[in-house]
Amino acid sequence: MKTVKVVAAVICDSFYEKKQIFATARGYGEFKGQWEFPGGKIESGETPQQALIREIKEELETDIRVGDLICTIEYDYSTFHLSMDCFWCEVIEGELKLLEAESSSWLTKDTLYDVHWLPADITLVKKIKEQMK
Repeated sequence: MKTVKVVAAVICDSFYEKKQIFATARGYGEFKGQWEFPGGKIESGETPQQALIREIKEELETDIRVGDLICTIEYDYSTFHLSMDCFWCEVIEGELKLLEAESSSWLTKDTLYDVHWLPADITLVKKIKEQMK
């Protein structure tokens, strides 16, 4: 099975508080309408952090600061294996503009499960909830 290596940005309101996190609903493909953390594939020669900065600029027209690695999610979809490095991130400049997603929301610890998450991302949500205030 082919492995796809990606990065995900868990954009929070503050590295210190973590009261809200930003999530998007996919605007295309097989999982259209399901919720995920923005990010994408790591290109050749990029570090995961560089890929995340580039992907968020492309998808949300925003500059971010990449913080600590939360975890790496390993998940088998029917046609590929996903390896996803997930990092805490903060917006440093710009507004979050949806260039690819169909919807977005700032979620709190109490509203994390109010959206329909992609299968790989739901594993991450459990880890995030433990670190939110």
